[in-house]
Amino acid sequence: MAVVMDRTRKVAPPAARRAAWPALVTCTALLLAACGEKQEAKAPEPRPVRTVLASSRVANDAVTLTGTVEAQNEATYGFRIGGRIIERLVNVGDQVKPGQVLARLDPQDEQNAVRSAQAALSAANANLTQTRNQYERQRQLLARGFTPRAQYEQAEQAFLNARSQVEDAEARLQMAQDRLGFTDLKADSAGVVTRRRAEPGEVVQAGQAIVEVARQDGRDAVFDVPAQLLAAVPADPVVEVALASDPSVKATGRVREVAPQADPVTRTFRVRVGLIDAPEALRLGTTVTGRVVVDNGPVIEIPASALTRLNDKPAVWVVDGKSLTVALRPIEVLRFSPSTVTVADGLKPSEIVVTAGVQALHPGQKVRLLGAQL
Repeated sequence: MAVVMDRTRKVAPPAARRAAWPALVTCTALLLAACGEKQEAKAPEPRPVRTVLASSRVANDAVTLTGTVEAQNEATYGFRIGGRIIERLVNVGDQVKPGQVLARLDPQDEQNAVRSAQAALSAANANLTQTRNQYERQRQLLARGFTPRAQYEQAEQAFLNARSQVEDAEARLQMAQDRLGFTDLKADSAGVVTRRRAEPGEVVQAGQAIVEVARQDGRDAVFDVPAQLLAAVPADPVVEVALASDPSVKATGRVREVAPQADPVTRTFRVRVGLIDAPEALRLGTTVTGRVVVDNGPVIEIPASALTRLNDKPAVWVVDGKSLTVALRPIEVLRFSPSTVTVADGLKPSEIVVTAGVQALHPGQKVRLLGAQL
């Protein structure tokens, strides 16, 4: 009986059980709702970005490049024979005149060659005199019938050989004298020495550079021009060249020569602009600026902050006006400046370009425009 009574006390009456059901159902619903909130991912908010509205314009801009002044014609002088330099008579910056001696080789060997050639010519002349006399005597005897024709023909052949030997000796003497003259290195035109390449005491080979001279028949302003800019320059532009340290010193010029091949490192083309009536202040080697107006056609300018990279090439983020999502677009840049970028290709007018926050975007991301700038 005691056991039965204990079990009876532990069992709740039916009325209490019915009262507990609503509370149990409520707790279960709350727990299920909480679990549903955790499982449902919260949608990310659109990222706020600043944008600009792309607009095209015709770019007739003045482009300025930096270059140097060089001579239109430069000559590198070297000896026509090898030898040891005993004297160099000019230095960098010296003015030279036509026929002026720039350097000398040791002439001892060439002088000996001249004396040897002179001696050979004297011997050839003596032999020629002897054979001529013998030939004349045989010719007279043959006319009288006192000598056989074979002996006459032998004397004639000896005379002809002797005359040929004289001509050969004269040519050898002339060559030896020319080589002696080649020991003096002379300028063939007026100019200014820009570089010396050898010093007294050096043994040089024939044709080795000894002195470089800038001839005084004109000056060029030389610039390294990008290929895109070169294509935009008019056919025969007038270039305004000014001294970099003093812009008031100016001269005008025209393109005289364009390198047919780009530099393998900078990928730019060397352009030489012939200066017209250049002032004396535009000396060789001075730094100058060249200004020319170019027609770039329709271009789009955007703030420099909009620029990013895609596969190591310039690109920008473009916003789709309907879905307000961004896409990375490669572009072709015509020109850079500290504040703007001139776009030649890759953008269209009225497209929305992101100008702030470009480093935190990814393709397809939704954005919120903070305001488009015209």
